[in-house]
Amino acid sequence: MGSSHLARNYAPLPVTIVSGQGAWVRDVEGKAYLDLLCAYSALNFGHCNERLVAAAERQLRSLTLTSRAFSHDQLEPFCAELAALCGKDAVLPMNTGAEAVETAIKAARRWGYEVKGVAPDRARIVVFENNFHGRTTTIVSFSSDPDARRNYGPYAPGFVTVPFGDAGALAEALADDDVVAVLLEPIQGEAGVLVPPDGYLAAVRRLCTERNVLFVADEIQTGLGRTGRTFACDHEEVVPDIYILGKALGGGIVPLSAVVADWDVLGVFTPGSHGSTFGGNALACAVGREVVSMLATGEPQQWAAERGEQLHVGLAKLVGDGVAEVRGRGLWAGVVPAREVGTAYEVCLRLLDRGLLGKDAHGAIRMAPALVVEEADIDWAVERLSEELHG
Repeated sequence: MGSSHLARNYAPLPVTIVSGQGAWVRDVEGKAYLDLLCAYSALNFGHCNERLVAAAERQLRSLTLTSRAFSHDQLEPFCAELAALCGKDAVLPMNTGAEAVETAIKAARRWGYEVKGVAPDRARIVVFENNFHGRTTTIVSFSSDPDARRNYGPYAPGFVTVPFGDAGALAEALADDDVVAVLLEPIQGEAGVLVPPDGYLAAVRRLCTERNVLFVADEIQTGLGRTGRTFACDHEEVVPDIYILGKALGGGIVPLSAVVADWDVLGVFTPGSHGSTFGGNALACAVGREVVSMLATGEPQQWAAERGEQLHVGLAKLVGDGVAEVRGRGLWAGVVPAREVGTAYEVCLRLLDRGLLGKDAHGAIRMAPALVVEEADIDWAVERLSEELHG
């Protein structure tokens, strides 16, 4: 559906969705599609999840917003329950993922000055090539994507970029005593679902500990069950100093993000030093509590692990037969089409006719179905993809 009033900062595929349930959606003509994007993992628990909708409806009838000038009855329980899920002390709730990243950057810098003892205005944060952490002016300052950066300068200083997956390069960067944090996506989603080498996250944790640097894990897309564990860092039994969470935390119903850490980090904030009118609002906290409750059982993570293995086994059979490469973990895959079948964008366009909604990400078809996807749906999706690749 075109619009003469909508800013053109997106180029969506030519489909207009009107309803969704679980892993499936329907367009204006009633055609059904298996949603393989799930709003970039914001819909981990599917469209219109009954438990999450019920939680939102209950809260809508009582209270939605107070601002942080006052407290409300959902805020402390949400923070306590999320902190327990993460194994941390404290939570700073925000709205969007980019807001949470900005909050983590501020926390790391303030920690660097007040705890580590870095000289004023000298704090540096190590980031990685092909990163994606949002689109604010600070964040795009350290992006390596020209579309994200072009004509948004002057760019914010204080960031050092190293290759993703290269522990030696990271060690060299951390030799600088002014470095206060390493900001890392455990799997780079926007870059095409890039998984680092085995042992890399453990190496990052070790290096950060040795150099007294905060390990900040952006688990906005990778976290909350997507990879078959609660967090992608869990695959290497690694615990970062700061978790950045978002997307699925709001259940696909409301924007909700959070920075989660121990008090030795989040304790640097004092009243008036940071804030957000809608951050930690009652409606978002009520939905977030239900999300945390679902994850606390471990069942979504287990289902994602099982269905993820099924997905990757199926996709692996296509490598060399229309597919050049498959990357990913759990219910998350980046499928690189062979050159002769077309670009990832072209394949995604053609998949619409076969009832699949995917999205290209730097040369890969990003596949991230809801964690409630059925076993038969996974087989069906792989079959439709195979049919398309073979004409």
